[in-house]
Amino acid sequence: MLTSTGSGTRYERLTLSRGQDFWVRQFSTGSEDSSGKPSITSSQESVIVSILSAGTFFGALASPLLADTLGRRKGLMISTWVFNFGVALQTAATAIPLFVAGRFFAGFGVGLISAMIPLYQSETAPKWIRGAIVGAYQLAITVGLLLAAIVNNASHARQDSGSYRIPIAVQFAWSLILFFGMILLPETPRFLVKKGKLDKAAKALGKLRRLPADHPSVQEELGEVKANHDFEMNIGRARHIDCFKPPILKRQFTGMALQALQQLTGVNFIFYYGTKYFKNSGITNAFVIQMVTSGINVVSTLPGMYAIDKWGRRPLLLWGAVGMTVSQFLVGMLGTLTTSQDESGNIIVHNVAAQKAGIAFICLYIFFFASTWGPLAW
Repeated sequence: MLTSTGSGTRYERLTLSRGQDFWVRQFSTGSEDSSGKPSITSSQESVIVSILSAGTFFGALASPLLADTLGRRKGLMISTWVFNFGVALQTAATAIPLFVAGRFFAGFGVGLISAMIPLYQSETAPKWIRGAIVGAYQLAITVGLLLAAIVNNASHARQDSGSYRIPIAVQFAWSLILFFGMILLPETPRFLVKKGKLDKAAKALGKLRRLPADHPSVQEELGEVKANHDFEMNIGRARHIDCFKPPILKRQFTGMALQALQQLTGVNFIFYYGTKYFKNSGITNAFVIQMVTSGINVVSTLPGMYAIDKWGRRPLLLWGAVGMTVSQFLVGMLGTLTTSQDESGNIIVHNVAAQKAGIAFICLYIFFFASTWGPLAW
């Protein structure tokens, strides 16, 4: 049924599946499916799945309050405990209301973290590998999805609360790794320069580059950071509304549109509802297929990380979009032409081979996404 967090991240995924028999019986409020078994309604399922995105939305909006006041490092450390609070509520839940509340707070933490991690990465990474390092954020997400699929597959057949509590509680591990990792890492030099703490900025940059704080290379890079900050300050203070006026409007829209389109490509459907989709397609072990697609997601991210700094951003986005479009069209065509529904709403598969071909094109779609739009949007 449940979840993963790539480095405690934006993409904590819920795969809400009828295959989780115990979870459905535990959280059912009296609804039954067409065979008379306990179930949850479609509206309840939609709330459970979507409430995390609502929390993520508000968390992302709140991230500047932490990142610009307490710093990137402390902000991330606090955010992990917001996420942990949400995970604790979900783990303890035995009914939908508390579970939904936990999903919201977990999403709020994901929103905070997902905004601050790429920020921390971009402000600490050397210019020549910045694209690959920020792209590694997406790699962490895909690894989290794969681990979630493995844990789901190992626990979904349990007929006790461990069937959902184990996959949820596993998230604590990654959040704590992020928390303790940030204890060892320094604050970003840019934030320290912004606060006028040049000595601390030099020490932080030296630690990141494994050089003494007074090394010429460190001093040169620190000078660039300070010069860029001074230039921004000389322009004058800006209001939030200025972000949506020329000449910044185009840059703002480009950044926002890339993030929005990354989600609108449909990849969330595969990892939110993939298990259910595969079961409806006549696949006997949908959880195994979910592990396979998650594995493809991980492996396909690696060539994308290499190509970001080698071939450029725009060509990868263009051809990745073309590949995803063709793959999705074929998946939609095969699914529409070879399945139907009975009067009870149950899926009838007329051609299993065609459904398996559809899954192959889903894998191809994941390859195009993971090697282009996945890491590039960050």
